[in-house]
Amino acid sequence: MSDWMVTQSSSAGRRPRALSPLREHLRDTFWFAPTAAMVIVFVVWIGAEALDTAIVDALQREQDYETLDELLRFAEDAKAVVSAVGSAMMTFIGVVFSISLVAVQMASGQFTPRVVRLFVRSRITKATFAVFLATFVLTLLVLTSFDTVDEPRAVTTVPLVQSVLTLCMVGLSLLLFVLYVNATLRLMRISHVIARIASESFRVPASMPVPVGGQAAPAHGTETAWVPHDGRAGVLRDVHIARLVRVARKHGVVLRLVPRIGDFVVPGMPVLAVHGGPVPPRRALRYALSVGVERTYHQDLGFGLRQLSDIALRALSPAINDPTTAVQALDRVVQFLAALSRRPLDAALHRDRAGAVRLVQPVPDWTELVDLGFTEVRGCAVGSPQISRRMLAGLDDLLLLAPPERREPLLRHRELLRQAVDLAAQTASDRDFALRPDRQGIG
Repeated sequence: MSDWMVTQSSSAGRRPRALSPLREHLRDTFWFAPTAAMVIVFVVWIGAEALDTAIVDALQREQDYETLDELLRFAEDAKAVVSAVGSAMMTFIGVVFSISLVAVQMASGQFTPRVVRLFVRSRITKATFAVFLATFVLTLLVLTSFDTVDEPRAVTTVPLVQSVLTLCMVGLSLLLFVLYVNATLRLMRISHVIARIASESFRVPASMPVPVGGQAAPAHGTETAWVPHDGRAGVLRDVHIARLVRVARKHGVVLRLVPRIGDFVVPGMPVLAVHGGPVPPRRALRYALSVGVERTYHQDLGFGLRQLSDIALRALSPAINDPTTAVQALDRVVQFLAALSRRPLDAALHRDRAGAVRLVQPVPDWTELVDLGFTEVRGCAVGSPQISRRMLAGLDDLLLLAPPERREPLLRHRELLRQAVDLAAQTASDRDFALRPDRQGIG
């Protein structure tokens, strides 16, 4: 806990990175990495072809036709290999990723549909797909470089470097395939899925500024103007913090984000409140807010808890009936809330270089996060002693960590859970057993 708070304090004054939203949006796409890989391999092929041409020209100037004849025989053998690789690569890609789509569908049905994002954001998945496609494109390009002339004096190029590059790409593809299978199997195991969700969730508070020395948010006065949403309807995914801070500093105002990240916004809805001056020009705020069809991890503090709660609820449903998975989800809920138990919440204050607050971003408060993590799971805990025991142990741990002013929602959930178990338990021994805190649920 202390190390985490030190990390937060050291990053409190860090300016937001300008490319942060773009980087996160590209991580949520599957087209960028393969497209970039095909462009890069095309550029590399141009360089390799030029090098092959230079080698042939040098040998012809030296009249080393014997070496050229050996290279031509090598090219004939290499052409057969490259042709085999090119014909097999697309089939290999289709089979591998068809199986992967089935695995993703099974995982989304067993856990929650939102875990599909983990597969999309997986670096090894993107790298594998990108290298596979790049290898296929490279084989097609190399095949165009083979010269039909068999005479060493008349040949213009021999794809020596290109053939070696193709073999290297094939070796890299095989290596990535092994790593990809291992990563996919890991993502199909619920413990690793929950751990990945928790890891992504911790990135959000780590990137949020913390008031230095526990300073409270300064008063900004009443709103002087409102900025309506003029884009499409959808979920507010994130905001371009650096751009909004820069615009607010330039016009001498303070901007306050009205909806929270993850809220559904519609055209005409106020999204920014302006304090201390007139509204900045609309063009200055263009592309400052990103709206999509689903929530993302990037700046959404509650999205990780939402997914953990969904996994626990699905595990406790009569169709699945897997309380151990729900316990694993509760483990991460307690871990996340413990890390936030002493952190200032309610609003994230983004400052300019002079230290003046320029953007106020609302975030869930402590009570809302506790309710999000426990309310729905607590409703399903009745009749499952493993869940009630784990939840009580988690609440007790949080009561030890949280400051006195943050214990009320924890005590409220503890009392509600006790009342629900009292009503559902048929005997006193069953009630006592279900209300005995246990960090493993039932051993």
